[in-house]
Amino acid sequence: MSPSRRREAIEQVRRVLPVSERRTCQVLGQHRSTQRHRPKDDADEQRLTADIVALAKDYGRYGYRRIHALLGHAGWQVSLSVVERIWRREGLKVPKRQPKRRRLWLGDGSCIRLRPQHRGHVWSYDFVEDQTHNGRKFRMLNIIDEFSRECLAMVPLRRFRSNDVIDILADLFIEHGPPEHIRSDNVLCREAAAGFGQQISMRRQPSARHAI
Repeated sequence: MSPSRRREAIEQVRRVLPVSERRTCQVLGQHRSTQRHRPKDDADEQRLTADIVALAKDYGRYGYRRIHALLGHAGWQVSLSVVERIWRREGLKVPKRQPKRRRLWLGDGSCIRLRPQHRGHVWSYDFVEDQTHNGRKFRMLNIIDEFSRECLAMVPLRRFRSNDVIDILADLFIEHGPPEHIRSDNVLCREAAAGFGQQISMRRQPSARHAI
């Protein structure tokens, strides 16, 4: 914590609690001389702060080092440490890069990934693995409707067999009706769903792993 913020904290404590300045400074680790020092209002630093904030807005991917270089081009003669101090004081941060969206087709143009057009058009299912407090692993089968983003099923089991997946899908088909396509990222379950799909004449969409 900076001395100025610690100074504000000490003043706030003294307004709330009937304690002396000496005791409050001792507890919060602030020298009394530092506590009593009142920094001068520097107009140049205010203008510098405004320029740093403006540059940070215009160049969102720049950190304080590149902002310092831009300030030098603009005529400011200021050290990097001062820019860093103001940067941190104002809470400026470089936003994280957003991951690029994956392609919906292969390099040769084959196996185009089907986009859902309506509810019940494309379902997707995949497994999530975790463990309980005693260290035993379990898997969770998640099935969603890609168009509505509705979670149709979330079933946890210690171990899934192909018949378990078929039974869960069968219950969903009875409740919601079979989808036009179903997408899976698991080879074993894809084969199980394909076998079940043959029984109900359901068309299947290629796996998302091979469609990206």
